[in-house]
Amino acid sequence: MDKKDFLKVSDYSKADIEEVFATAKDIKNKFKKGIEHHPLKGKTLGMIFNKPSTRTRVSFETGMYQLGGYPLFLSSGELQLNRGESIGDTAQVLSRFLDGIMIRTFSHADVEELAKKASVPVINGLTDDHHPCQILTDIFTIMEKRSNIKGIKVAWIGDGNNVMRSWMEACPILGMDLTMGVPKGYEPKSEIMSTAQEQAKQAGTQMMLTNDPIEAVKDADVIYGDVWTSMGQEAENAKRLKDFADFQINQKLLSNADKDVLFMHCLPAHRGEDVTDEVIDGPHSIVFDEAENRMHLQKGILALHLGRRAN
Repeated sequence: MDKKDFLKVSDYSKADIEEVFATAKDIKNKFKKGIEHHPLKGKTLGMIFNKPSTRTRVSFETGMYQLGGYPLFLSSGELQLNRGESIGDTAQVLSRFLDGIMIRTFSHADVEELAKKASVPVINGLTDDHHPCQILTDIFTIMEKRSNIKGIKVAWIGDGNNVMRSWMEACPILGMDLTMGVPKGYEPKSEIMSTAQEQAKQAGTQMMLTNDPIEAVKDADVIYGDVWTSMGQEAENAKRLKDFADFQINQKLLSNADKDVLFMHCLPAHRGEDVTDEVIDGPHSIVFDEAENRMHLQKGILALHLGRRAN
């Protein structure tokens, strides 16, 4: 792979994604067999967090350690960024100390600026616009459950948010179909939708948007959920609970999908709101396999982006 940064799914070609998957699979197999594998011995990863995290922090921190490197947690309150230092200056300084930077923050433009000014790889752990590590993890997990992902139909149920946008980028690249069931008023911007549909058309895949969750899950191989109120939207919570009431993922909704449908969720889930206990704990759910794979998939990304840099 010749890519320096990974900021959004479309930064990768199909070949790049397949290389990440192959690397992650090999690393995971070694881990499960108890084989130590330290391709990043002596490497350091700075992890900038402007948003709270469970899976992103633990998976990157543990994964970097298991690869033989050192993860350095940098909260927003501990950096001079919080006192007015520019992103560009921060990027240049951290590049003198670190072998890579992972950032979880609000503005995607800030991550792009960080990557532009940094001389070391920058990996997007999440922004308001994209969540690329999550979506590659999701597809990696589907591949473990299904022999072939080409033509698989994914049904997104919920908000037209950053996770959905990353799905919109990934599906055409990998030959998957995507139907999005989103309440009125919460759809992605028209220009984003138009671009994604054109990419799907060129790839020979299907991409559809509907305001009917039942229509969205019809014959779906995968149903995917997320919280209705993301970080930074807490003031909208009461309105969102009302607007999303018909979009709960429950057993009734699952009955409209393929009989062997897989249920996925990026977590955290708000049980009793966006998904019922019956579904998330049921036989169709693979959410905890998915959560575990964040670590393995991201180890693949780290190994490829940091491991080829000179010590």
